[in-house]
Amino acid sequence: MGNLRRRDYFIAFLFVLPVVVILLSISIFPMMYSLYLSFCKWDIGMGGHRVFIGVGNYLRLFSDARFFNALKNTGRVLLFGVGAQFFLGLLLALLLNRNFRGRSLVVTLFLLPMMISPVVVGCIWKIIYHYQYGPLNYLLNRLGFRSVNWLGSGSVSPYSIVLADIWEWTPFMVITLLAGLQAIPDDLYEAARVDGANRWQIFAGVVFPLLRPVVIIAILIRVMDAFKIFDLVVLLTMGGPGQASESVAFYNYLTGFKYFSMGYASAMSYFQLAVIVAIANVFLRSWRRREML
Repeated sequence: MGNLRRRDYFIAFLFVLPVVVILLSISIFPMMYSLYLSFCKWDIGMGGHRVFIGVGNYLRLFSDARFFNALKNTGRVLLFGVGAQFFLGLLLALLLNRNFRGRSLVVTLFLLPMMISPVVVGCIWKIIYHYQYGPLNYLLNRLGFRSVNWLGSGSVSPYSIVLADIWEWTPFMVITLLAGLQAIPDDLYEAARVDGANRWQIFAGVVFPLLRPVVIIAILIRVMDAFKIFDLVVLLTMGGPGQASESVAFYNYLTGFKYFSMGYASAMSYFQLAVIVAIANVFLRSWRRREML
């Protein structure tokens, strides 16, 4: 019986082995190799050889003004973009969390921006932001305001990217928070009303505490995605004007595939990964702390 079981385990292992090999070759190995490169100076554009420099690339990050500018722009997306997505998403989810005629159609329409390809989203907003012919400036002119150079102004272009990101990803918050709201039993609402609670007290004392795990996960997912924002930057501004709207992901791409500084680009990627992991730990610890109370 024991030999038969060992044979079954061996046969099962043989079936799983190809998947393990593929996973190691396309995931684990590149990750470990890029980690090794982050400790090397390797400028392939100059035909140079890899030179091990330890933490030199990581120390270089802290003196790179362009990197900190890209980090600031990414922070804008995290603070204003994800923040607005959460508040708008929560408001819309609360409005949609009731029965009315055409509710399914309205929910489907809200999901359309999220279902559109990011490339198409970028093209749509590039048309909307057009200085001369864009509908946004047309509306401003009709209201008596001057046209805004949405994509050509160093002070405005970062927020133009944030606005497009809000439009694209608020539906994710809506559908996630709406699912959390619908999971709350109706009996709790009834019990709170019997106790004399008003709408705000029901939301603050019943709805939001029960919705908190969903909120944490939804915000965490969007923070991780927003930290890697790349497509809208490429399609709308290419990081311009100058370097005014570069994100960390876009600067990382330029460093590796335009300037061919693979070692520095790898170090930048792992620094970005470390920040994302740190943010994720903060959110998850907050969740666990709440569960223990």
